[in-house]
Amino acid sequence: MKRFSLFILLGTLLICQNVFAQVSFSVQPPTRVYEGDRFPITFRLSNADGSDLSVSQINGCTLLYGPSVSQRQSYQVTNGKAVSSSSVEYTYYYKAGKAGQYTIPAASVMADGKRYSTKAVSFTIHESADRDKPASQRPVNVDDVDTQTAGRRVNSDDVFVRIILSKSSAYEQEAIGCTIKLYTKYSISSFMPTKQPSFDGCLIQELDVQPSLNEMETYNGQNYMTAVLKRCIIFPQKSGKLTINSGNYDISVVQYDNVNMGMFQVRQPREARIKVSSNTGSLNILPLPQPQPDGFTGAVGSFSIDSRMVGNTFRTNDPATLIYTIKGTGNIKYVKEPEIDFPTEFEQYTPKSDIQTEVHGNEVYGSMTVEYTFVPQSVGDFSIGSDKFVYFNPQSKQYVTLTTPAYSIKVAKGLSTPVSAEQKDVENKNSDIRHIHLGEKNPQQAHILVVTKGWYWELYAGLLVLTVALIVINRRQTKLSADVTGRRTAKASKVAKRRLKAAEAFMKAGNSEKFYEEMLRALWGYLSDKLSMPVSQLSRENISSTLASKGYSEESTAGLVEVLDDCEMARYTPDSSSRMDNVYEKGVNVINNLENCKR
Repeated sequence: MKRFSLFILLGTLLICQNVFAQVSFSVQPPTRVYEGDRFPITFRLSNADGSDLSVSQINGCTLLYGPSVSQRQSYQVTNGKAVSSSSVEYTYYYKAGKAGQYTIPAASVMADGKRYSTKAVSFTIHESADRDKPASQRPVNVDDVDTQTAGRRVNSDDVFVRIILSKSSAYEQEAIGCTIKLYTKYSISSFMPTKQPSFDGCLIQELDVQPSLNEMETYNGQNYMTAVLKRCIIFPQKSGKLTINSGNYDISVVQYDNVNMGMFQVRQPREARIKVSSNTGSLNILPLPQPQPDGFTGAVGSFSIDSRMVGNTFRTNDPATLIYTIKGTGNIKYVKEPEIDFPTEFEQYTPKSDIQTEVHGNEVYGSMTVEYTFVPQSVGDFSIGSDKFVYFNPQSKQYVTLTTPAYSIKVAKGLSTPVSAEQKDVENKNSDIRHIHLGEKNPQQAHILVVTKGWYWELYAGLLVLTVALIVINRRQTKLSADVTGRRTAKASKVAKRRLKAAEAFMKAGNSEKFYEEMLRALWGYLSDKLSMPVSQLSRENISSTLASKGYSEESTAGLVEVLDDCEMARYTPDSSSRMDNVYEKGVNVINNLENCKR
């Protein structure tokens, strides 16, 4: 009887509490919103059941979905006082318009025979340019979706990660778009990748994204909130079947369980940790058609070329510049600098290149501008031969050869040109008589005296050695000028060191993305030049065997492959900036070791 009386008393207290609970109707505006973002607007009715909801459209924004209705109820006893509350939430999802101030119009609902209304609330949509540029790895910032059903366990259809490819078949070096996206029906409190998807056999251009769970998408007939975790452009480096291995993620979701509290049943939130693995990506990569034309170095896409000579007059010992520009769509970041043949009478400097790229959809647009500085050393008429640029167009499935015009230039005498021996003889003929030295009257005696001197024979021997050396050097230069492969091999270290210097500048500036990108360009470019192979034919599998066949040590080869792996891994792992010093040092050491390797 006492127990029954206590139960009646508790029930009475709860009923009284509910009777006097205050009914309210409010609106929850979005937090920070940028142009084009998807964002939620939530209307909350507390301590009553509602009907006849009236919500007006937000001018300037697009309604995507809604309302999503969820119910909450809680019960607790504090200091002997029982408190019970409930609420109904109506959530609408919108797409943001242009930047500016917007107003959420007043909404109303019927509850307990009375109509309740919210106040009009303003919020701001910010310009896309104001969006902070985040690091590529960070926990996902999610909004509360509350689409789950109380008491139901999370299954594989509720939360998952997809690897989405723009195409499943392509040629070597052809650009392929890749998006890694999270799908969920649950609110997410934390998200952390434990293993990123790996792109073996591919070069990657990663795009900056801000993971935000603010876009509604229908997939397989069901609605999900989604977040783009990563976007990148893939450039496959070898033909055959390539697999993008799955990624692993630790995710904490918010679930609601039905809990019996006496004669009431309430929804109680709890956090559940789950492990999710993405799907794998499969690519069928076609080999580039054979035979490959002369001059092809791995450019794939659609390009145009242009060249221009700076200046109209040329003088000896005065520097001049030839500018060469490649524009188009494709693997522009991995295109090799053209090799321009200059006359042997010209001194050449290391060319300076500048690459600019931007991504539209799944295509990379950009340009490469190369400045060639040269110094004429002789007076006369010269021709800088035309150059050809060869690329493969995957749309037409054909190789295309583009050429630049030959430049005929006339070099005049510069102010600092040294006077030739022939010119000195002419000047001596016109000089004053006091400069003439007659010498001995007996020429035979003078000759005998000279040839008997020790210095005469030393000078004669020196001139003979110098003549032989000049002949050897001239033959070697002639051979190198005719042998493009030999020149590329000889310049491999020089070009690599220039790119390493650029990588060092990015490292000092703290730009890890640009640093690892330039390190990969330096290493792959060095291998291409050193082994006289296009980058498209290089892979981790054949690097070791190719270097070994050319007599390089196994230790040096293993070190190079290790640095390549470190660079690729660092681009897709958090806090990679802290390892830039170590990666840079290893890259410099492996190139030096290969250059010093005794074969």
